[in-house]
Amino acid sequence: MNAKPFLTLGIETSCDETAAAVVADGTRILSNVIASQVDLHQRFGGVVPEIAARKHIETVFPVIDQALRDAGAGFADLDLIAVTYGPGLIGALLVGLQAAKAIAFALEKPLVGINHVEGHIYANMLSHPELEPPFVCLTASGGHTDLLYVPEFGRYELLGRTRDDAAGEAFDKIARVLGLPYPGGPQISRLAETGNREAIGFPRGLSGEDTFDFSFSGLKTFALYYINNARQRGDTINLPDFAASFQWAIVDVLADKVIRAAQFKGVRRVVLSGGVSANQSLRREVLALAQPLGISVYFPPLDLCTDNAAMIASAGYFKYKAGCSHGWDLNAVPSLRLIEYERGK
Repeated sequence: MNAKPFLTLGIETSCDETAAAVVADGTRILSNVIASQVDLHQRFGGVVPEIAARKHIETVFPVIDQALRDAGAGFADLDLIAVTYGPGLIGALLVGLQAAKAIAFALEKPLVGINHVEGHIYANMLSHPELEPPFVCLTASGGHTDLLYVPEFGRYELLGRTRDDAAGEAFDKIARVLGLPYPGGPQISRLAETGNREAIGFPRGLSGEDTFDFSFSGLKTFALYYINNARQRGDTINLPDFAASFQWAIVDVLADKVIRAAQFKGVRRVVLSGGVSANQSLRREVLALAQPLGISVYFPPLDLCTDNAAMIASAGYFKYKAGCSHGWDLNAVPSLRLIEYERGK
């Protein structure tokens, strides 16, 4: 007789997606429901925190109910509740956290708070269950650009992070200036497909320096000046060339540093995660650099690159099995860092 699978309900509300998922035994997705707020925030050119929080309040329990229906499960079938408690927008985080606490309390089930960045790493476990540490992981999104060494699951050594803008944030800000719809990263990527990446010599912050940190503020400023100067002269900007060159300035640095970090730590596995890991140019460049060196590259399917609750449920399962759980005093930490989280602060 087969043993009953261990079911984890994951809840994710760190930014502008209300998400819930049911995952069996940490690796098998039974449901993964995401209610996007893109249309709501599009007219503002970015996420408005107060609007995001209010929408989460309206949506969180309908999304959870849908996740349970899709999984063919009821509340009584759940074994664990996992929820993002940072980093993210404070109002948005609190909605998901309070929903998770209420469910865990009512069902008398354990509660595990998950760092959103760690959740992105575990998105790879859902698509590559054979993945084992040690490996180097690049997590790049609209809010984070972190380069981590993972000697074992649950332990992280920060090798580098952005000193200013995140990679995804740079994409979105320049796209907004160009008048492209939100979110801007996918728009720039689509334009770049037919452009010449060598057309404009965009700067590469901290490139070639003896650091694994990133900096994209200089690139963003250069791009803003380029756009403004062209408009003042009445010149037409070749959008595909601009997009391809701008994207290449980001991809070039990300790919180079993640491969150099793998060589520095002596590992043969590289993991990409976060929304920017959906960028096809980044994937191609990391693969091109990794293959001659015998380094394997892992990245999630596109639907697990962006914010979702399946990754939170997976991370929650493995954290719980490793002995981690939280009490009712767990609070949202909008600026939570992964190293602090690992130490239980």
